[in-house]
Amino acid sequence: MTNKELNQYIPDYLVKPGEILEEYLDNLCMSQLELATRTGLSKKTINEIIQGKSPITPETALKLERVLERPAHFWNNLERQYQEDRTRLMDRDRLQNDINWLKRIPVNAMIKLGWIKKADNKVSQLEEALRFFGVASPKQWETLWNEYDVTYRQTRKSQPQIESISAWLRKGELDAQRISCAPFNRVKFQEALDKIRNLTREAPDLFQPRLKELCAAAGVAVVFVPELPKTGVYGATRWMGDKAVIQLSLRYRSNDHLWFTFFHEAGHILKHGRKEVFIEDGKLTTDKEREADIFAMDKLIPPERLKDLIRQLNGYKLEPIIHFANEINIAPGIVVGRLQHDGALPKSHGNKLKVFYSWGND
Repeated sequence: MTNKELNQYIPDYLVKPGEILEEYLDNLCMSQLELATRTGLSKKTINEIIQGKSPITPETALKLERVLERPAHFWNNLERQYQEDRTRLMDRDRLQNDINWLKRIPVNAMIKLGWIKKADNKVSQLEEALRFFGVASPKQWETLWNEYDVTYRQTRKSQPQIESISAWLRKGELDAQRISCAPFNRVKFQEALDKIRNLTREAPDLFQPRLKELCAAAGVAVVFVPELPKTGVYGATRWMGDKAVIQLSLRYRSNDHLWFTFFHEAGHILKHGRKEVFIEDGKLTTDKEREADIFAMDKLIPPERLKDLIRQLNGYKLEPIIHFANEINIAPGIVVGRLQHDGALPKSHGNKLKVFYSWGND
């Protein structure tokens, strides 16, 4: 469906098919009684059509075609358009009661990112938001959200806005739908992860397309979606049919956070069920989150090699870290992030070895 079709003009008044029929009768100097006689319909039926109390049925349209010399599809289209406009106006009246839902949606941020269009009134803006979510009403959005089996690491500092999280997830879903993937293959995905690990040393314009390509061949769609206000999320994992989806927000923007998040989500895919949705914001943990953490840490830096590095550290000098990263073929910033996480390196040291990414429009 084109944008033109979605944004068609909807009048705030109705033109009844009977009004057009009455104009034809006036032009032909034909009475309702004569039309009834010529069509075989009762005068009452003709009068009710003109008053808008009865519809023009396909059978009636065919009779009008023969008497008034206007094709049946003309009369059928008048009736169809009238009923559609009537339903839309009634629906708009109902949507007036849902306007307050817009206050819970990050509309301005979504418009700025180009996810939805800016409308000239609140009802139209609500309709635009509903189309984005793919639901008929806020009530259906709530039903859909409640159906998620969400394992979500809630932050202690603030309560996230579920409408913002839902919008972020929906954008990832829409983007993932456009990615052609092979059926999921566990062995191929594990093999892909070994190759992807070597991409951590590359620039985004090199690693991003290769990352997506390797994952898609194994049945995993990878999408990068900017974080919305009041979400605090940096990654998510879920399944869409036979396709797994890894969604990344680039929160914190450093390469150690990005790659840890990716491999963390990969851990969910390999270790946990297909029915759950995992959304990460990094404060509280569950057993499954800890399993995914361990998977990511061990995949990026083998535990035995990490022990060797810690023994070789000479104060806070960075040379051993750089040498170690080169040996195991991983970005030095990832090693710094791991050492900081484990308390082997202060969070104020080594950050110059990290690479910080940005969105194209930043």
